[in-house]
Amino acid sequence: MLGDRAIDTERLSPRYSGIDLWAPSDILDAMIEGQFAAVGAVRAARPAIERAALAMESRLSDGGRLIYAGAGTSGRLAVQDGAELMPTFSWPPDRLVLLIAGGDEALIRAVEGAEDDIKKAQGLIKSHKVGKRDVLIADAASGTTPFTLACLRNARGAGALTVGIAN
Repeated sequence: MLGDRAIDTERLSPRYSGIDLWAPSDILDAMIEGQFAAVGAVRAARPAIERAALAMESRLSDGGRLIYAGAGTSGRLAVQDGAELMPTFSWPPDRLVLLIAGGDEALIRAVEGAEDDIKKAQGLIKSHKVGKRDVLIADAASGTTPFTLACLRNARGAGALTVGIAN
């Protein structure tokens, strides 16, 4: 959610209407154009990203855990990002918690309705004993996914630093 505005993730873009009929060179140009738009969005968010990184540093350097939470494709991408920390940066596996709506099954197939399971999210935060040394990164395409927001709110309530990503 941006302020009080949800991001519409299911709306078809008129810009790409009929893309299946386009010439391959036009499709590739559109893909490259999308990457430039993504870089522009990240550049605009740079101050917030820097503030989040600085806030995370003290907790993580003090032995805190990094927790990712998400649902659907956003959750899968969060899990992939977290999983890459261990081999790339030698991140300790006992300091990484990956929470995806629908559990491990949701990593390879859609688990319908899991993104709305607030009670499951609350239970996961409690069972993992999330606390003041921890950092939770909540990843949701729309910024309004109930499972992800429940993880974020409950982690914050337990004293964890929380960071939200919506795009």
